[in-house]
Order: sequence, then structure tokens, then C-alpha cells
Amino acid sequence: MRHPLASSLLLTALASPALVSTQVLATDLSYGQGDFYTRMGVAKVVPESDNGNLASGSLSADVDSDSGFAFTLGYRFTDKLGIELLGAQEFDHNINLKGADGSSINASTSELPPTLFLQYYPMGGMQSRIQPYVGIGVNYTAFSDEKISVDGADLELDDSWGAAGQVGLDLVIDEHWAVNASATYADIDSDVSLNGDDIGSVDIDPWVIMSGVSFRF
Repeated sequence: MRHPLASSLLLTALASPALVSTQVLATDLSYGQGDFYTRMGVAKVVPESDNGNLASGSLSADVDSDSGFAFTLGYRFTDKLGIELLGAQEFDHNINLKGADGSSINASTSELPPTLFLQYYPMGGMQSRIQPYVGIGVNYTAFSDEKISVDGADLELDDSWGAAGQVGLDLVIDEHWAVNASATYADIDSDVSLNGDDIGSVDIDPWVIMSGVSFRF
């Protein structure tokens, strides 16, 4: 006759693999087909150091950095491939126009830079807390609220289309949450006009550094 304690231990041993399996399935760290997700955080837009020359080279442009809230919406249509749309609040940039004679003119603009990426996840489908990714895509930047410190002058920056590239990393906490960091480069070049006359172009070409959290549905 089997001892009640021995029977209890045997049942526990038989049940343990099922319990472990259930726990593993309940905490699925892998990125897989059909995942919807969002990323939220703070992004800093850092334009390149040389932003171009205007007015036949008599003015050099220097565009300042700005920070603000950014977010993404994404979908993985295979374990390793997905799409992501990057959005953000408007970023405000001061533009310093420097003359060859040492003079300076202040200008400013706001930009809204939505960007669509095709992404690759090398660790997709694997049970890993480290989920890196890279992306290539297209950026559209809309400029608005242009100002210049010249009485009666009307400054305008045309909207821009350009290529974009991205590298990023999710540090997975559980099946829903992760800590995220990414760096995006966008080709943003805008034709500039003053009082309706074309005076050249400004090359912003920024790095967008973003950190925050990711939530997977």
C-alpha cells in the first residue's frame, strides 16, 4: 500500500512540468507575428552641425536642438519583420543666420516629423529579454510658424520628404512591458524663401534620440 505522503509527492512531481510550462507560456518574452505595440518617451532632435548657406552664401544657418514627447505605433507581420510609425509633438527650432561680416539674424520654426519604418528584429521569435532592431523608411516633415527678426519680412520653409534609418533596443520586462532606447537619422532638407523669393535651402538632417517604455498588446 502506497503511503499518502509518497502519493502526494508523486502527484506533485508529475504536475511540476505542467506548472512550469504554464508559467513560461504566461511570460512570453519572444516577439512574434501579430504583435501590436506602442513606444512612448522623450525624444531629442539634434540637427547636424552645418545646416547650409542662404542668400547666395552670404548667410550660414545654424539650427538648434529641441526635445519633446514622442510615440510610435507598430505591428509585426512576421516574427522578425514589422512596420512602425513614429510620431511626436511639434519640435521648435531656433535658427541663427550668421553673416560673413559677423552680423546675426534670429529666426525660428516648428516641425512635425512623422516617419514610417520597415523593421527587422534579429531576435524575433526567441525567448530573449534583449530585443534589438533596425529600420529603414521615409520621413515627412511639415514646417510651420516660421519667424524672422527682420521687420516686414516673411520667412517660409517648404515641407520635406526624405529617407530615414533607425537602430533601437528593447529590454523586455515581461510579456507586455519593455524599456526602450532608439536612434533615428532623417534626411530633412527644406527650401527657404524670404518675401516669396527663393534664397536657398536649410539642411537639418537630425539624429532623433529617444528613450522611454514599450507596451506590447
